[in-house]
Order: sequence, then C-alpha cells, then structure tokens
Amino acid sequence: MKISELARRSGVPKETIHYYIREGVLQKPRKVTKNVADYDAGYIEQIRIIKGLQDNYFLPLSVIKKIMRQRKKQSLSEQSSSQLLTEYFRPLDRFLATEITGKEAFRKATGLGREWLRNMEKWGVITPEIWKGRPVYSRDNVILAKLMVDMDRIGFGPKNGYKPEVLKHISDFMREYVRNSQREFYQSSLERLTSEELIEKGSKFTEIMSLFFYHLYHKLVREEYRRLLTSLEEETRDRGYEKGGVPKGGMTQRWGDEG
Repeated sequence: MKISELARRSGVPKETIHYYIREGVLQKPRKVTKNVADYDAGYIEQIRIIKGLQDNYFLPLSVIKKIMRQRKKQSLSEQSSSQLLTEYFRPLDRFLATEITGKEAFRKATGLGREWLRNMEKWGVITPEIWKGRPVYSRDNVILAKLMVDMDRIGFGPKNGYKPEVLKHISDFMREYVRNSQREFYQSSLERLTSEELIEKGSKFTEIMSLFFYHLYHKLVREEYRRLLTSLEEETRDRGYEKGGVPKGGMTQRWGDEG
C-alpha cells in the first residue's frame, strides 16, 4: 500500500510515519520506484504499537526503537502477550476511574453478549457491585469481559466448541484458593502487624500473587504448547516412516529450527 493508505488505516499522519523511518523506529519500506514506496500490512501493527508505547507509557523514541528491535526477536506468542498487556493494563488506567454503571453500558464497552453476561454473573466470573439499585462493574470485570470477547474472536468461543463452563471452574478454583490463602495470611499476621501495616502488606501481597498467577499460567501454557507441537511433529514423522517416505520438511528439521 502507499503511504497515504497506511496513514489512513493507522490513523497516523504521513509526516509522523516519515519521522519514525528517519529515526529508525520503523524500517525503510520497499521502493517501487524512485519516489514511491510500498508498505505491507505489518507496518500498520508496528505503528499502532509505537503509538501505544508513546501514549500509554510515555516512552521516548530512543527507547521505543530498542523495544521494536527486541520485538523482532520474540516469538508470536510473546508478541501477542506484549500487545495484550499494553492494551489491557495501561499504566494510566490505574489512576483513572474506569468503573462502568449499568448492564447495557458494560455490554457496549466490552462487546460481551447479553446471554453470556448473564451466565458469567451467575457463575461468579463477572461480579458487579450494586449501587443505588444499579450494577457497577470494576476495571477488572471490564478487562475480563473484553478478554472473553477476544477469545471468541480468535476462535475459542462457544461456536468453536470451547465450553464456557470451563471459566466457571477456573473461577471457582481461584476463589477457593484466594479465600484460603488470604485467611492464612491475615491470621498469621494479626499478632505481629498493626492494622495499617496489615492493610499495606495485604495490598502488596495481592498484587504480587496476581502477577505470580499470571506468569505461572503463561509459563505452563507455553510449555504445554511446545510439548504438544513436538508430540504432533513426532507423530507426523512416524507416520511418514511407516509409509516408507520422508516427512515433509526433511529428515533433520525439528520444531523451533530456523531456516
């Protein structure tokens, strides 16, 4: 696409795109003629990431340039993870009120269907507070609903065979664990901490455990994903041997090999 189309689709002026290229944040495009360059669809995503890092993290271009170079070395899984973290956990959101009042306003903000909102509330996955007779949804509830919509968008929704009840089981398990761990923490801390220290340390404990669960789950999923791919490749290779042929990709190619 030409730069005018790139500017329209990315929402960034042509002058800014040229500036990103001059500063080395964006790589130079392929030249079609002396005065015309061709930009592929990858530039749209790169520009959105750059703008997100500027607008949400207030980083200078010199730092963003290093991040973009490092991003090229990441796997698709790592790139997706970074993008989601940038979108859903923006630092500015931690200081701004992002609660939403009312079911319809919540659905409009998140895209979650009426039936699934009803189910998720019944299962305790989405848990609004009631204020003056109206449901009030926290930032965490908003993020959870958006993530469920994204799951559906990439092919892990009810219509694709994914059972939403799994989310209920995860929520029930996590709730039980949190209750037990919180009870244990506070009971063991009551005698040695003042009420102010208990509140402060309890808040830090909550955030640390939240990050622990996120990274533990992320690590386990990646490990299982790699194990599954390796197993599938071995099965494919074995079937090739049984038929007396050579598996597609050659004898020595394995998962993770380059080139």
